[in-house]
Amino acid sequence: MRKLRRWFIAGLLTLLPLWLAWLVVNVLFGLLSDLSRPWVEPLLRGLASADPTLFRWADDPWVMALMALFGTLCIILGVGALAHRVIGQTLLRWTEGVIAQVPLVNVVYSSARKLLDLLQHPPSGVQRVVLIDFPHRDMKAVGFVTRTLREEGTNRELAAVYVPTTPNPTSGYLEVVPVDKLTPTSWTFDEAMAFIISGGAVAPASVPARPPEA
Repeated sequence: MRKLRRWFIAGLLTLLPLWLAWLVVNVLFGLLSDLSRPWVEPLLRGLASADPTLFRWADDPWVMALMALFGTLCIILGVGALAHRVIGQTLLRWTEGVIAQVPLVNVVYSSARKLLDLLQHPPSGVQRVVLIDFPHRDMKAVGFVTRTLREEGTNRELAAVYVPTTPNPTSGYLEVVPVDKLTPTSWTFDEAMAFIISGGAVAPASVPARPPEA
């Protein structure tokens, strides 16, 4: 029984990362495929019914899913190329104007848009990936500085720090921390995300010890 227990734990620890990776890929594959599925599936079924001998493969569920994924990727690339042109920027401003008139939706869209813009363009004068004392001073948490602001009265510089949770970085905490209490790191955004998602298993060689002296 002891040997069976060891084998079970070893097999579980071996298969768990593979299962998590498959789960993420499966969810992303499904989400991307669902965007183009409403128009890809009727098109493929039409081909299969027009010539069952030549296009019999078009009615296969896996073919439909792959073609839907390919269609979604083409849409994303097309929107990205269009966004760099004048007509695309004009359409984007018009769409944002329409969304701004819809209650609640405008708050969600504008917040997500600002967060993505901030993650792409780090605030000036502050390192993007930092460590903060959270949940208390003897513990550290990895955070991303989204912006800096001033405290009324003291004029002290503060930083808005987003602290993502493990293993799902889309949820987390927002902390307002004095800039002189931040521990700057040399980590890149990708290194920090790998550290968070892996639960610390994928980590840089060293971690800064404390914030620099003011």
